[in-house]
Amino acid sequence: MSQALLIIAGPCAVESPAQLDAIASSLQKLGITHLRANIFKPRTSPSSFQGIEHNGIKIISSVAKKYHLKLVTEILDPDHLLLIAPIADIIQIGSRNMHNSALLKKIAQAHLKNPILLKRGFAATKQEVLGAINYLKEYGHQGEIILCERGIRTFTDGEYSRATLDLNFLAALKSDPLFHHRIIIDPSHAAGTAKLIEPLALAGIAAGADGLLIEVSLEPYLSQAQSDKEQHITPDVLKNIIQKSKQIHQLINKK
Repeated sequence: MSQALLIIAGPCAVESPAQLDAIASSLQKLGITHLRANIFKPRTSPSSFQGIEHNGIKIISSVAKKYHLKLVTEILDPDHLLLIAPIADIIQIGSRNMHNSALLKKIAQAHLKNPILLKRGFAATKQEVLGAINYLKEYGHQGEIILCERGIRTFTDGEYSRATLDLNFLAALKSDPLFHHRIIIDPSHAAGTAKLIEPLALAGIAAGADGLLIEVSLEPYLSQAQSDKEQHITPDVLKNIIQKSKQIHQLINKK
C-alpha cells in the first residue's frame, strides 16, 4: 500500500513572527502536517534578501509547536547544525548544496535518525544525486532520505517558467528497483509563477511523485514578500491542488 501524499508548505522565506503565524494557522486548517520555514536563504545576488537568519530560530520553533506542525528548514553551513538540529523535524539540503560533500557529511553525522530532505541540484545527473544520497548513508545517517525534484536548468530562461520540471528523472527513479526513497516535487521553483504551479504539481503526481513541496503565503504578506513572491500560491489554491492530487494519487496506485 502506498503512503499518503507528503505535503510540505510554507513561505519561501520567514520574514516575521506575524507572517509565519498567519501562514501556519491557515495550513493547519487545511490538514497540512509539515511547515516549510526557511531562515537562511542562498541567493544569487548578495544584495538580495538573505533571510532573517539566527533571529528566526525561536520564531520557527515556536510557531511549529503552536500549530503542532513538523518543522522543515534548510541549513547552508555546518555552523548552523548545532542551532537547527535540535528543533528541526526534517533538515533540508538545498539544490545549491547537493554537491557540498563536507556539508552532507556533517548533516549525516548530526541528524542521524531524523529525515533529511535532499533537493536535486539544478544541473545534477541521476548518478550525482545517487552519490549525494550515498554520502549521507556512508557518513552515518540512518533515517529517511526524501528526494526533491525542483526543476533543472534548460532553455526556458524565464520565457514561460523558471526551470524545467524533469518528469523523466522522476519516472526513471520510480521505476528503478534499487531506489527505495520517496520523491517529492517542488513545482514552485520549477514554475517561477503562480499560474503554472497547479498543472506542474498534478503532472508530477501523475508521474509518480510522493508529495509536494510548495510555497504558500497570504495577504498582506504575499504582496510584500522579499523572496520569490511571484511563485507563492494562496491556501485556497493549495486546497484545490491537494484535492486533485489525492484523486490522481489514488488512481495511479489503485491495485
